Order: sequence, then structure tokens, then C-alpha cells
Amino acid sequence: MSKVVAVIYVSMDGVVQDPAWTGPYWTDEHARFQSGQLFASRALLLGRKTYDGMSVAWPKMEGAPGAAEMNGLPKYVASTTLRDPEWNATVIEGDVAEEVAKLRAEEGGDLLIYGSIDLLNYLIGHKLVDELKLFLHPVVVGSGKRLFAEGVESTKWKLAGTATFSSGAIVLDYRPAAGS
Repeated sequence: MSKVVAVIYVSMDGVVQDPAWTGPYWTDEHARFQSGQLFASRALLLGRKTYDGMSVAWPKMEGAPGAAEMNGLPKYVASTTLRDPEWNATVIEGDVAEEVAKLRAEEGGDLLIYGSIDLLNYLIGHKLVDELKLFLHPVVVGSGKRLFAEGVESTKWKLAGTATFSSGAIVLDYRPAAGS
């Protein structure tokens, strides 16, 4: 069985949108952490907006560390409008929760979510996220889409570990609490 693992860049005020604000905190330590997550994965799960941005950027990074792995991984995109996916992608058709549950039931590495906050929240609501790694950056952005929207259903998580970086960023590794 695979795990659904989300690695989400978040500011101290909960903003996840357009994470260009993470740039000043990116170090070799961050790169090693992200490479470990990528290499443990067999596919990416993405929402349409995240797919659109990544599918333009990553193919242009040929030769950069991790680019071959990122570009080579299968991608599953939750979208009702994407018709001709590229970048080694397949559109998830039909019931997204059902299709992700099928992918999760297969043997192999992790199913990795980057960004894709609407998809992440949908999968959390369907109890399909096994690890939530919040990559917290020491910055207050002030405005933008938040990790959890107002009125989201309550869920409980337990802290499974932390990673700290010399930049001041930390990763808080959460797992669903028993009974959640």
C-alpha cells in the first residue's frame, strides 16, 4: 500500500499561495529534504493550478538537481477541465476520492502532493492523507490563500517528527490521530 504524503510550504500566518516568499529561505538543507521526499515517491498528485505551474517550469530545468526525477514521475491531476495533459500526466476522471484510494491501495512509493491546497483539503476530508508535512517558513506574508479555509471540518493530527533548518524554517510532520 502506498501513502499519500503532502509537503506544503506555509508562512507563519498560514498562507500557502504563490510561495515565491520561500526563496530567501531555500538552502542546500532544504534541497536535501525535498530530494528525499521526491525519491521516496512513485507519483505526484496535483490539482490543476499546481500542475499548470509545475508543468511549465520543470521541463525547462533539465540538468538541475532532481529535475530528471521530477520530470520522469507519473503525475495524476485532479481536474474537470484539463483535456490534453502533458508532462507525463494523467487526468483523474470520475470520483477523485475513489481514484486516489485505488492509487493508494497499489504497492510502491508515496503519492506526493505539492501545493494543490483544494485537492489536499478534499483528500483530508475523505481521510486519504497519511502524512502532512508543513514546511513552515519564518515569514508573515499578510494575504493570500490559507492552508485551511474558514469552516473546514475539524480533524485531529499527531506530531510524528520535526526537521529544523539553519534558515529558520522547520518541517512539522503530522499523521492523522487515531479515530480521525
